[in-house]
Amino acid sequence: MSTEVIYKEESYKIIGACFEVYNEMGHGFLEAVYQECLTLEFAAESIPFEEKKELNLYYKKKQLKQRYEPDFICFDEIVVEIKTAKTIADEYRAQIINYLKATDKKLGLLVNFGHHSKLEHERFVNLN
Repeated sequence: MSTEVIYKEESYKIIGACFEVYNEMGHGFLEAVYQECLTLEFAAESIPFEEKKELNLYYKKKQLKQRYEPDFICFDEIVVEIKTAKTIADEYRAQIINYLKATDKKLGLLVNFGHHSKLEHERFVNLN
């Protein structure tokens, strides 16, 4: 089993941008504020991203009307989902796991700007 961290440099840059936003803004704002701040920070740091990209969902190879819309896809490979909650809940973890399944991307980053004393973030790897 490999212990190599996938997209190490890319995820380091993304989390660094998130820390920059958190250090500047602190906690307590709506998710939309952090979303907008991250678009500016990603652009400033030359992090390629797509914001709110609609993703098709399928059931038995039939496309559904429902769509997923992750906050960001960075470097065309990393799903980034942001939250503004007191703590990261299992429902948010399930959401990013589903985004990874839907996109077939290998790495997801769940970032919470709502925690009082620090930025919270978790990595999720899609092994399928």
